[in-house]
Amino acid sequence: MKLAVLLASAFVALAAPMAARAQTTATTPAIDASLKEFAAELDDAATAPDFVGLAVAVIQNGQIAMVRTYGVRAAGGNERVTPDTVFRIASLSKGFAGTLAAMEMADGKFKLTDKIAPLVPQFHLKKPADTAAVTIEDVLSHRTGLPPFAYDKDLEAGMKPDEILGRYAQVKPVCEPHDCFAYQNTAFNMIARVIELTTGRQYGQELQARILTPLGLHSTSVGMAGLTSSGNWARPHRRVGLSWVPTTVKQPYYLLPAAGGVNASVLDMAHWMIAQMGLRPDVLSPAILDEVHKPRVDTPTETSRQRALRTPVKSTEYGLGFRTFNYAGHTLITHSGGVEGYLAQIAWLPESKSGIVILSNTRGTRAGKILPAWLDYELGLPKTDWFRMGDIALGANPPANASGD
Repeated sequence: MKLAVLLASAFVALAAPMAARAQTTATTPAIDASLKEFAAELDDAATAPDFVGLAVAVIQNGQIAMVRTYGVRAAGGNERVTPDTVFRIASLSKGFAGTLAAMEMADGKFKLTDKIAPLVPQFHLKKPADTAAVTIEDVLSHRTGLPPFAYDKDLEAGMKPDEILGRYAQVKPVCEPHDCFAYQNTAFNMIARVIELTTGRQYGQELQARILTPLGLHSTSVGMAGLTSSGNWARPHRRVGLSWVPTTVKQPYYLLPAAGGVNASVLDMAHWMIAQMGLRPDVLSPAILDEVHKPRVDTPTETSRQRALRTPVKSTEYGLGFRTFNYAGHTLITHSGGVEGYLAQIAWLPESKSGIVILSNTRGTRAGKILPAWLDYELGLPKTDWFRMGDIALGANPPANASGD
């Protein structure tokens, strides 16, 4: 594995062969001691067999404080991951969709209370009254009443999204619409249909015009072609024995552009997070961000999952494409994404305008430990050995399970 390190402002360290930790560590004067300590721990963790390529960006006080990239775009190759390398971001796409929807609503295109069925007539639940009751807000906050991940396996097997929307009529609901949270992909993507119908443009075109171009997110795109034509993209990997091997990019979730169809580099995602912090009001007004981040529903399954992971999360909620955690008494806005061969995470603390973006082209266990490791340093929490580097001698980590996103 090889390592490249970029730090924001004026410091760039070129890639060098991977040693036990980064051979070059540079910091801007604004970086505090805790971030330096986190960077050193991250450099060490990146040597674990969980990774082929990894990109991490940290924001402090609303500015890019650190960007580190590790490894290569494809196992066995020598094309290094750089700050501009494009990854699939999977369900981090939902934050783009929720934000775009809030912008369209601010323009009067539709309302959160509008019913989804007249706009997406392919959608049917078991009870006609439930079908008629589901609103755009329910779609964006996963409150349709469907069981979690309804028909995702069929989507992965080749079933078309329109067929899945109709087959929901065969599914026993887990609750009435509006009443509970159950995570969805195909159902969430109905917001793309609404945006297309009310704007007269394809979802990707509208996202480009309203968000990507105004924010200068030049490496961010929608769809498989946007990934593979970028010229600098990280290949997905799957575990074979003790090794990671490149695998093919899978199409199904690209059929759901609002739910999982976006690609981006770690630098673009850092600028996206800065905008979500409220520091680009020329594009994302405070009113729009308040609408997007406002919690709509408790998510007890996520709270239970976090407790099982032993993070200090007290409660979790969902807004319009973003989660909100009570993390050791602090508000944390976050989302994770996972699709075969990729893992992505974004999280920030609104009170301090500090945050982190993590992009990996494997789904090794330790990628999911970077966020809590950073939060220990950022919040001054008692240090936990999240990476458990001492366990490497016991054998390679098993592939990570889906994050729930």
